Amino acid sequence: MNLTEDETVTTELHHLSDRAPPPAIFALLISARAPSKKIIKKMQQILTSTKSQIPSLFPPQSPTNIFTAPPKSFPKIPIKSPFHVTLRTSSSSSNGSPPSVLDESLLFDESDGEDGRKSDAVRDGLLVVRRPQANEVLAGRSEGGGGDPDPINAGLSEFAKKMPMFESPQPPTGADPEARPLEVNREIALYRAKVLTRNFKFKEAEEILKKCLSIWPEDGRAYVALGKLLSKQSRTEEARSVYEIGCQATQGENSYIWQCWAVLENKAGNVRRARELFDAATVADKRHVAAWHGWAVLEIKQGNVKKGRHLLAKGLKFCGGNEYIYQTLALLEARGGRFEQARYLFRQATICNPKSCASWLAWAQVEMQQENNYAARRLFEKAVQASPKNRFAWHVWGIFEANQGFIDKGRKLLNIGRALNPRDPVLLQSLALLEYKYSTANLARVLFRRASELDPRHQPVWIAWGWMEWKEGNLSTARELYQKALSINSSSESAARCLQAWGVLEQRVGNLSAARQLFRSSLNINSQSYVTWMTWASLEEEQGNAIRAEEIRNLYFQQRTEVVDDASWVMGFLDVIDPALDSIKRLLKLDQNPGFGGRDALRDMTKASSASIEGPEDSSSADVVESEGDGDPGTSNFDIDAFVRDKLSLDTSNLDARLESSEPSRYKSPRRIWRSENRNTALARRG
Repeated sequence: MNLTEDETVTTELHHLSDRAPPPAIFALLISARAPSKKIIKKMQQILTSTKSQIPSLFPPQSPTNIFTAPPKSFPKIPIKSPFHVTLRTSSSSSNGSPPSVLDESLLFDESDGEDGRKSDAVRDGLLVVRRPQANEVLAGRSEGGGGDPDPINAGLSEFAKKMPMFESPQPPTGADPEARPLEVNREIALYRAKVLTRNFKFKEAEEILKKCLSIWPEDGRAYVALGKLLSKQSRTEEARSVYEIGCQATQGENSYIWQCWAVLENKAGNVRRARELFDAATVADKRHVAAWHGWAVLEIKQGNVKKGRHLLAKGLKFCGGNEYIYQTLALLEARGGRFEQARYLFRQATICNPKSCASWLAWAQVEMQQENNYAARRLFEKAVQASPKNRFAWHVWGIFEANQGFIDKGRKLLNIGRALNPRDPVLLQSLALLEYKYSTANLARVLFRRASELDPRHQPVWIAWGWMEWKEGNLSTARELYQKALSINSSSESAARCLQAWGVLEQRVGNLSAARQLFRSSLNINSQSYVTWMTWASLEEEQGNAIRAEEIRNLYFQQRTEVVDDASWVMGFLDVIDPALDSIKRLLKLDQNPGFGGRDALRDMTKASSASIEGPEDSSSADVVESEGDGDPGTSNFDIDAFVRDKLSLDTSNLDARLESSEPSRYKSPRRIWRSENRNTALARRG
């Protein structure tokens, strides 16, 4: 305490010595944090002068006599102190007996027992002193006995030990902590949110996931599901915030949150930030194969093929064989013209997971690009057998058959996919384009409208619909549809294609300045579009600006991303897979002629995976692959109608009727229909 505080306390003691009882003086002494010798001396003088009126403050004969029997009543006297202490003093009794120094009821409130109830002193804003335990009292006496010889300091130390502010807060006795729900409730809630998201009920799913986060903030699955849900609704900032909070809640140890956050930043165009997040995911868990694969795909799209291969090799090293890594490597080999290597890697992918529909589809598309139609058709059959409800398998296969001239089969495949996935707008979009090309525009408009009702934020539907209206001569309707597509997202790749198509429309009607502006806007989004650059160059050539057209072509070749692929890396990659496979090294010699070899590849593929997919009884599949086919679907032994009827309980003869009668906006799940029927039955019985 400084000099000013000493003088203040001394002055108050001097005023209190004549008109205040000792408890008030004692409370004023407590307010002094470190009383000096001057204050103690003044206190001793006051106590000496009042010795005839009250008993000694610290009787030497027995320390247990500090607290005597409480008097009947005390008036309240407020005294200023840092602790806001309000003590009570006794009034003069009728018999003139001296009051006690301290009231035990003020220090120890009997109402604050084991039941945890607050005393009246707490409600009145008074000081509540916790009753010390027996061991604390004994410890305090032992410490005080060998400490400061000054009785006042010893008494103050003993009193301070009984103050609640000098100890850590303790939970109230008898109050049970709030119990969490059982773990099974979390699993049920996450599954319910997944089903609601699949049925496009985003609001209900979001509420469930937020409740899961409030109860189980350490579970990373809720953060991942909520972030993906928000990303589907183009709520990028909110999804980013959810991922950031999830990484903090899990202390950065959940690699799935890092990986999903990286994918979000990659879609938003923040490549540098996406790299950092992919790196964090691999640090959190080096066996997280999705992080290695996603990072590799990012580098490949940026033109860093060598780094992408290196990341894929690390994924195989730490995670073992994975169908997605083999599939990406196979696509790299196919893009480089090394088709034998690509077929081997595709075969490895299907061996790792014979049920991987994506691997069968990627392999089929590579054979389709090489015009190996028979091999592509057999691979499409493998894809739908691996995943019968996969919408991508039915969609790509239907487009392939339509392009081969089998319109009815293509329409049937698209209708099967639509019946299995009634909420998918892409299948309806492709079916609408097929009907426009080979049927009528009115039917196509109906299908486009249904697709837009299923997912109003799906840009390709509006773009394809606008293209059809432009071909039909409805220019104003086409412009409105293009504008609708751009209002959804003006910075995506779909927006770049929309601007390019709109530019062609304006070019054909003679609005050249608008066409140039649209081409420029499209290239600002995607500067690697060869079609947009060449379309703009052709516009300038048609207008007689040959120099300007040549400048545009030169700009494209100057700014395009050069993809440098090192073919010698293939041997190094095989060393990573298995250094002992000399036969594979002979198979992947780089001087080998990359001819077709599709029949041999399919023969090996069938021997490796037919047992795991179709069963050992299908031993004739290799003979079917070896048989000669002329591209006619009748040459295949795969019966689509029987497969759909047996595996999916779907009648292909009623697909057209179901398409005409289906209304996506009134779609109800079977459970909801069953509940509504029961409710109607109960109401009818009551009536």
